[in-house]
Amino acid sequence: MNDTQKISNSEWRDKLTPEQYHVTREHGTERAFSHAYNVEKREGVYHCVCCEAPLFTSDTKYDSGSGWPSFFQPVSDDAIKEIDDRSHFMRRTEIRCANCDAHIGHVFPDGPAPSGLRYCTNGLALDFKPKE
Repeated sequence: MNDTQKISNSEWRDKLTPEQYHVTREHGTERAFSHAYNVEKREGVYHCVCCEAPLFTSDTKYDSGSGWPSFFQPVSDDAIKEIDDRSHFMRRTEIRCANCDAHIGHVFPDGPAPSGLRYCTNGLALDFKPKE
């Protein structure tokens, strides 16, 4: 277990905004088209807002039309973990930060080549660091 998995709920509440806490620790979802990262075009890396682990790069980001920042692959095979999600009377695949278990969003099989996947993320779960 790494150090970020030992953080208590009260420590997460102190570290994150209430909206970030709701999305990442309580598996919430921000409103579509509500986050600036949906239209972010600069080069850089998207990190987990909780633990700063790199999750996605700007060269895998694309406009899915969904209203959420979307990527066709994570930065590495071990950056994201997938969890079966059967909430809200649906069957989906949740994506979480492999380092700290933060809820990031969901992955769907309707993305572009080369992966055919759409990693649909909450902007509140990400911290964008532009390329210098």
